[in-house]
Amino acid sequence: MNLSKKDEDSGDLGVFYHLDKSTVLQEARVFNETPIVPRKCRLLLTKIIYLLYLGEPMATTEATELFFSVTKLFQSKDTALRQMVYLVIKELSTIAEDVIMVTSSLMKDMQPKSEVIYRANAIRALCKIIDASMLPSVERFLKAAIVDKTPSISSAAMVSSYHLFPAGKDVIKRWANEVNEAINSKPSSIVGTASSYLTSFSSSGSSYNSQPSSTSNINQYHALGLIYMIRQHDRMAVTKLIQQLAGSSRGTFGSSSGILRNSFAYCLLIRYAAKILDEDPNSRQQMYDLLEVWLRHKSDIVNFEAAKAICNIKDVTSKELYPAVNVLQLFLSSPKSTLRFAAIRTLNKLAMTHPTAVQTCNLDMENLITDQNRSVATFAITTLLKTGNEASVDRLMKQITGFMSEISDEFKVIVVDAIRSLCLKFPSKQVVMLSFLSGVLRDEGGYEFKRAVVEAIFDLVKFIPESKEAALAHLCEFIEDCEFTKLSVRVLHLLGVEGPKTATPTKYIRYIYNRVILENSIVRAAAVSALAKFGVSVDDPEVKKSIKVLLTRCLDDNDDEVRDRAILYLKLIDDKESAEKYVNDDSTYSLAALERQLVQYVSNPESSEKPFDLSAVPKITKAQAEAENLRPRSFDLASTQTIGTSSSAVSSISSNVVSTSRDATPTPGVDQQQVYSQQLEQISEIAAFGPLFKSSTKPTELTESETEYVVSCVKHMFKENIVFQFIVTNTLNDQLLENVTVVMQPESDEGTLVEEFVIPAQKLAFDQPGSIYVAFKRTNLEEYTLGSFSNTLKFIVKDCDPATGEADEGEGYDDEYLVEDIEILTGDYVLPTYISDFSSAWDSMGEEGQVVETFALTASKSLKDSCTTLIELLGMSPVENSGTPTSSSVHTLMLSGTFLGGIKVLARNRMTYAPSTGVTMELSVRSSSEEISRIVIGAVV
Repeated sequence: MNLSKKDEDSGDLGVFYHLDKSTVLQEARVFNETPIVPRKCRLLLTKIIYLLYLGEPMATTEATELFFSVTKLFQSKDTALRQMVYLVIKELSTIAEDVIMVTSSLMKDMQPKSEVIYRANAIRALCKIIDASMLPSVERFLKAAIVDKTPSISSAAMVSSYHLFPAGKDVIKRWANEVNEAINSKPSSIVGTASSYLTSFSSSGSSYNSQPSSTSNINQYHALGLIYMIRQHDRMAVTKLIQQLAGSSRGTFGSSSGILRNSFAYCLLIRYAAKILDEDPNSRQQMYDLLEVWLRHKSDIVNFEAAKAICNIKDVTSKELYPAVNVLQLFLSSPKSTLRFAAIRTLNKLAMTHPTAVQTCNLDMENLITDQNRSVATFAITTLLKTGNEASVDRLMKQITGFMSEISDEFKVIVVDAIRSLCLKFPSKQVVMLSFLSGVLRDEGGYEFKRAVVEAIFDLVKFIPESKEAALAHLCEFIEDCEFTKLSVRVLHLLGVEGPKTATPTKYIRYIYNRVILENSIVRAAAVSALAKFGVSVDDPEVKKSIKVLLTRCLDDNDDEVRDRAILYLKLIDDKESAEKYVNDDSTYSLAALERQLVQYVSNPESSEKPFDLSAVPKITKAQAEAENLRPRSFDLASTQTIGTSSSAVSSISSNVVSTSRDATPTPGVDQQQVYSQQLEQISEIAAFGPLFKSSTKPTELTESETEYVVSCVKHMFKENIVFQFIVTNTLNDQLLENVTVVMQPESDEGTLVEEFVIPAQKLAFDQPGSIYVAFKRTNLEEYTLGSFSNTLKFIVKDCDPATGEADEGEGYDDEYLVEDIEILTGDYVLPTYISDFSSAWDSMGEEGQVVETFALTASKSLKDSCTTLIELLGMSPVENSGTPTSSSVHTLMLSGTFLGGIKVLARNRMTYAPSTGVTMELSVRSSSEEISRIVIGAVV
């Protein structure tokens, strides 16, 4: 019987299947035998590795005893046994104690006179054992190994250095010259034969003195990764490195005459070039030219990496994409399935943002629909859905239906998302799309797949009104036999929101009440809420009467949540005002802001004398509040395990498609204002100012990113004070800045702002950001100061060692650095807030505090640009989906905010656009104070 194979009848998984840790530890006594039997020891070491690989827990005492037993095998000269010893030492080094004792044996094997195969393995094992304090003692050995002519030794030293860098960066940075030498080393001649290498694993224990040199030049790949880690914070040095390595091979395409001879090294260089291109706009053209040259490299992997980098460039043009798409198009007809898969996946992602650039590949992609690799076929069909025209939809849908049953759920999700986006692109084809989605909804599948289909149908309901009733009917059928509670609850919620708006709302009530009878308590509770929305929103008294009867039956439910909801909604149906507030209101409080203000209220003894002001908490839509809990639109392909990719382009297209139903600014994953508030509360001087009203949404850059000192500013608004937080980064590695302050000088001397104090940054080391706080007091709380401040950094400069960061002895010298001005704008005094019913709030506010002005924006190119500009100027939140214009000629933008002091402010902007005159708009602002309205409207003047 072959023990290396699984016997399906017996269930045996191989020779190691019945291994027991205690048995293996007892067998470890074989390491103490004399003479050492290499074959027996190798087998036992393999068992130990297998147990560790399975995650078998091993006590520290057991690991330590085993570790020192294994070290006795250094007496053997058997090469294969020695390699297993190194491997076990590396694995046990993190569990056992006193592993440092084996250092001398490993350093002995690292000596230049040792056998070649020992040295590389000894280096890797030693670097798993030593820490930063021991690094200087082995520095000489590692530097020599980096420039060794044997590629395996050189690679082992550089990979070990790479992993040691976070702990010993100051030491490893001194090895830059040796790493450069390894990159520029000439190819070694091949010595020995493969057969001589294989004989090293015999059990004869014969000496092994030579090893064939690798022709892959993989040590260049390792060297490039290490030198980048050393220089990653010096953009000029990285740019110079890219130019040096790329310039030497332009025209040679990786031939032996160039410095780089390894394809993986070229791929790494391409990624560094792409990063520089992304971070430094001034280097864009230069880096793009290099990427275009690499498209003609002799290696397919380099061609693909360059094409992928070009496709991922931000704001890339069709002209720039053309050569990259041509290369990917050639790969589509490659006999290698890996190349076809890589190319079609890249084109699939590119089609989300630049479908017209990918259209030239449509014919090649159609040939891939029948590809034997179903992953390639899936990407081909979904890419065609993005790039095809309306006439090709029916043909593509027939082909999709044919192979849906042949692919996994992960790829089914991708297909469903592509169909969703295509349906939004061609609304007239919604009947075909909806029919397909309802069909796959009845098929077998996991939660993620069914959730993707339901999400797609939800979007059809939201964006294509013509499909609403048919889509709701399909969803009603789905919940009749739905095994996923979460999906049933979501469908019931949608039926409660959209059902009352249809022409015949009563036909949905039966499906909803069936859930009350047949489902678990969670679904029953959701069904009760959905029924209540019909009772509140439908004006027909017969419907209301029927809903009351159904809710009354729910009072006998055995679950208290279901009973409580039924009691509440029976009460609300008869109280129209309360029903509007508790059932139909689509707004909720920002929980992060609510928590922050409650903590401030509880921690401040003085605030307990008055009730908590809930009106000061900003409101947001429920869609925004749930955005973080719901899975993002599946444009993000990272969720598919077989496709490990992510891209900013993916997220941008997702926002473009979905933003038509949401406000212009989505709710971020982390409440940045809460972060600022927590930071400021730690500073006693600023904490005394009271609760934070508003902080800048993003820092204002006051210097270029390439300057020696990078400075940005965040404005924090309090009831009586304004705090400027200057974030400073020192980019000079040979200077240490101390006592860093900012001198702010207002452009006008009206005296409405008086500087209270400055909190300096005591020390700014290289690449370590620090904050300086400058606080001003508003002398007249009835005035809201606007204007700019000139800013000058003042500090003490001390020279320091670039390697260690330690300052030289001496007092240093005073210096100053002028940065850009910072402005206080009207928007800084306004906190964006959300309201669910703008018309009611607008009417209730009245015309007493209204100010109306008309403006002509001749420079505006579109209504969308005008909306974006106005939102930024006023600092208010767009409501009722008015942030994105649906028409190119006429639009009404509605904004809501809270002015400093808790004053509610609303703005309505009626805009028209004509190519000849630009944008003409009538801006109306209402608040409880006409003076505040004038201040807000003055932001546009």
